[in-house]
Amino acid sequence: MSNPLLQDWHTPHQLPPFDLIRAEHFAPALEQLMAEHRQAVSTIAAQPSAVSFANTAEALDAAALPLKRVTLALHNLCNSHTTPALRAAERHLAPRLASHYSAIFLDARLFARLDEAMRAAPGWELSEEQRRLLQRWHLDFTLAGAKLEGEARREFADCVAELASLSTAFGQNVLADETEYALQLQNEADLAGLPGWLRDASALAARERGLDGHAITLARSSAVAFLTHSSRADLRETLWRAWTSRGATPARDNRPLISGILQLRQRQARLLGYANYADYALSDRMAGAPQAVYRLLEPTWEAALGQFAREKALLQETVRREGLPGDIAPWDWRYLAEKVRLERYALDDAEIKPYFSLENMIAAMFDAAGRLFGLSFAERGDLPRYHPDVRSWEVLRDGSLIGVFLSDNFSRPGKKGGAWMSVYRAQGRHGGVSLPIVINNTNFSKGEPTLLSLDDVRTLFHEFGHALHGLLSDVDYQRLSGTQVLRDFVELPSQLMENWALAPDILDKHARHAETGQTMPPELRARILAAQNFQQGYATVRYTISALLDLALHQEADGIDDPAAFETELCQHYGLPAEAGLAHSLPHFNHLFNGGYAAGYYVYLWAEVLEAEAFARFEESGDLFDAGLADALRRHIYSAGNARDPRQAFQAFCGREPSAQAMLKKEGWQASGLTPGTSRQSSIPH
Repeated sequence: MSNPLLQDWHTPHQLPPFDLIRAEHFAPALEQLMAEHRQAVSTIAAQPSAVSFANTAEALDAAALPLKRVTLALHNLCNSHTTPALRAAERHLAPRLASHYSAIFLDARLFARLDEAMRAAPGWELSEEQRRLLQRWHLDFTLAGAKLEGEARREFADCVAELASLSTAFGQNVLADETEYALQLQNEADLAGLPGWLRDASALAARERGLDGHAITLARSSAVAFLTHSSRADLRETLWRAWTSRGATPARDNRPLISGILQLRQRQARLLGYANYADYALSDRMAGAPQAVYRLLEPTWEAALGQFAREKALLQETVRREGLPGDIAPWDWRYLAEKVRLERYALDDAEIKPYFSLENMIAAMFDAAGRLFGLSFAERGDLPRYHPDVRSWEVLRDGSLIGVFLSDNFSRPGKKGGAWMSVYRAQGRHGGVSLPIVINNTNFSKGEPTLLSLDDVRTLFHEFGHALHGLLSDVDYQRLSGTQVLRDFVELPSQLMENWALAPDILDKHARHAETGQTMPPELRARILAAQNFQQGYATVRYTISALLDLALHQEADGIDDPAAFETELCQHYGLPAEAGLAHSLPHFNHLFNGGYAAGYYVYLWAEVLEAEAFARFEESGDLFDAGLADALRRHIYSAGNARDPRQAFQAFCGREPSAQAMLKKEGWQASGLTPGTSRQSSIPH
């Protein structure tokens, strides 16, 4: 009982006691909790009493919670604040945990009981949520191989364990490459073109890493800013090549891992009777089948290529006018686009970013949540935290505490790249009230103050939309709580929240100059709004080719032996312009190989159709904070979790089926008959 992970946490809101937890605590704690979970599940399966909802589906939900508490702590720390000891613990425990859950899903007695419950359920008096819980448990077991027998069961279980090991190794390799790299800028020539805020941020990054001068890291906010502003093409190329070679360095080559992961996934799909992994994964999505995804992606790709060509022509004009080298390389695009943006819209980051300090934008998103959902945020500097960068707030609705929100906004060594939301505890009521503890992670470059780009602001609001999905959850069972919805529905609340980032009322109140405190001038706001769709072709091409690559990979029934060749051939097949470059080359495509988006990267585009339709209701009302609509949005989308079929939840809010028209209007696509596409860089995950 000296292990803090096995004790009651007598901390405020039962947050993990981070100051007491050590990497060596996780293995013994999780071994004990897995044993206790197996015993609890065995008791459910073997009980002599007649099957009921309470002693089967409900009991499964409760049995999972003690183990879940500690696994969430492990996964969050491994992503946000890892160490060599934690990485070793993660490598050891990932296959153990995967095998543990696989054994439960393959428990024949337990599945027989669930099967019996499903047959009996039509005669039971159950709520909509209770029926949903039973259905989801039954589907979870089915998709995890519960109907398999004999050797097929053993083979499926072996695949699960091996996949966990390979996926963990993949993610750790990418993180190590990101952590170890820094482009040092030693003199004024190396800093050519960099605005003052980027010089300050890169100087701070160098000091944090014990380096002289300035340093550009592979954190997205640092790398993209350098590629946008540096006038040194040679240094831009150096950084670009480092960025795109993550996971493919000689010391850490993920390509063999990719082949192994894909082969194991295809084996799982075949064992369950599916032609390929894409068919298997999409069987539990709104899309339903790969054909529906292609009907979304391919017309979008064609329209995006046309827009990209028009954007390239503008960049070539700049190249000719300024006497720059004739060919546009991938590391030149953002630099040239920034020149075009300045010329066409009189916009540059040096003018925009002072109005978007991180502190003001946190206040802005809290203000939007307050006006929409009646939330207030009280900062607590005394709550446990794993790193000084973490900030904590108690979240109240109508004066009642509903959860805790944590925010970890800065890049640093040992922290995974990108932006994401996670939970330390999910909301629920069964067995006692469980207040959600939700965390947002971003990787902004720290400054004094920290200034954000428009893309950063949208990222902040995007992840906060996920956080609200977790905080506003109002269900009985944690299995159905918050973001545990179908993958192509989970991005709706996040992408929807982005719309309020540039709402006039929000800008008036919070877009204030970091030094003078002055409100953003109306003419600057007008220029920002006019440029919202700037570079939509570039953004859409880079996103859509990644989604097409993902889907094609997972339709290869026998996997692939050479990921690099497959990637090259697919890009050639679709005609990816060389200047665009891949947003996610396979060796560092964490979404697919260590992030749960396999055969599902399309979901951001799918959700954008839903989001545009939903936000159009607010626009049609003439009030972006319409109280009635906001309450309906909370009840049907943000609070419902997975307690309701997503199609029914969406229709309950919108009163109609989603269509492409709202998105087409919003994004400015003019192509006749175009299936919905994406244009905003904000909708493209980082």
